[in-house]
Amino acid sequence: MKFQAVCFDLDGTLLDTLADLAYCTNKILSERGFPTHHVDAFRNFVGDGAKMLMTRVLPEEVRNEALIEECKKDFEIGYRECWDRQTLPYEGIPELLTALKKRQLKLAVLSNKPQEFTVLTVNHLLSDWEFDAVFGQREGVPHKPDPAGMLEICQQLEVPAEDFLYLGDTATDMKTAVSAGCFPVGVLWGFRKEEELRDNGACVIINNPLEALDLLN
Repeated sequence: MKFQAVCFDLDGTLLDTLADLAYCTNKILSERGFPTHHVDAFRNFVGDGAKMLMTRVLPEEVRNEALIEECKKDFEIGYRECWDRQTLPYEGIPELLTALKKRQLKLAVLSNKPQEFTVLTVNHLLSDWEFDAVFGQREGVPHKPDPAGMLEICQQLEVPAEDFLYLGDTATDMKTAVSAGCFPVGVLWGFRKEEELRDNGACVIINNPLEALDLLN
């Protein structure tokens, strides 16, 4: 199989964003008088957009739609101020992106992070590499695992879904890849474990970014 393009999830795949997501979210919870969470707990909170993040972190007994929306808005404001405190590309990601560009593969990002923050983080931390499409969560477009965003990328790049490697670290990513018809690759340096990735359709599991190059040989 000859792949023409690679689509990456963002948080937990290209960038280690966990500490900053935890800091921002815990700040919101603390200011509202709610319990905070250990940073490791956020491995299971994140991955499905800001609204779902707020839903998961709020105490169940006070959780309601109005409060969730208020906290989501707080997050969208607060994250602008703290997104880059500790966030960095994972070790090996720069080398992988450089190798992929040398092979003239098209590169894309598909994230459930809001579009504003997806573009912001890519432009600031991954600016040495040109991505052909960068899509976060956008109004009117279903978020992952719905394949709509991935299929839009395929159309924009004029690359069939089956010619895409899709790298991600969560069940949501694997379901997205399977639904769109891409080749799902689960990564173990991110937020979730191998069993989750395999159970949700990962065809290959890799332990470090440069192992992705073996799939192109």
